[in-house]
Amino acid sequence: MSFDRTLKIAPSILSADFADFGREIRAIEDQGADWVHVDVMDGHFVPNLTFGPPAVKAFRPHVKTVMDVHLMIAPVDPFIAAYAEAGADVITAHFEAGPHPHRTLQAIRAAGCKAGLALNPGTPAASVEYLLDMVDLVCVMTVNPGFGGQKFIHSQVDKIKQLRRMIGTRPVHIEIDGGVDPTTAPLVADAGADVLVAGSAVFKGGSVDTPQVYGQNIRAIREAGQGVYI
Repeated sequence: MSFDRTLKIAPSILSADFADFGREIRAIEDQGADWVHVDVMDGHFVPNLTFGPPAVKAFRPHVKTVMDVHLMIAPVDPFIAAYAEAGADVITAHFEAGPHPHRTLQAIRAAGCKAGLALNPGTPAASVEYLLDMVDLVCVMTVNPGFGGQKFIHSQVDKIKQLRRMIGTRPVHIEIDGGVDPTTAPLVADAGADVLVAGSAVFKGGSVDTPQVYGQNIRAIREAGQGVYI
């Protein structure tokens, strides 16, 4: 998994057909997805419950790009090894999920994965200042974590700009999770983001039987983020 700052679209399979994950993953990759985003929720840190390590392990054979696993769970440290063994390429934990984020990032890297740190809307960019040399990705939550389909929180654009300045030349991705669509993509891309997570905006109107709709949705987000208007 090499580093570059080209704009990447990471559809969240939380918005896919739960009865057909294998074909859904293959469909979005065939239609241009750069990464596959897996939202893990525990019903404790966030008010929803989704995928355990066995589910992530089942997804792995279908993912040919990058499996980006976002752990919205607390405590997080005891589960890092299990999600790494399940096949995650990137594991992102929340800054707010435990008292020792530096130790969490160490554990993710020790497990052989790229290390991400997510910031809730109320968590300032400065929280990661002394952790930037330990992260491969900072995920800015532009909605409150826990549910798909929420409205984009515009105040987070300033946080993205702050992070872009703080990161400088470090090989660290800025990922955006929440409310990404062709309207918000240019705002976050212009602010410095390079990985855009999108759920309903990718999967709406399509299915494994009409995957070209996924492709149209992915292209619309990418082109908007790149400043290409057609």
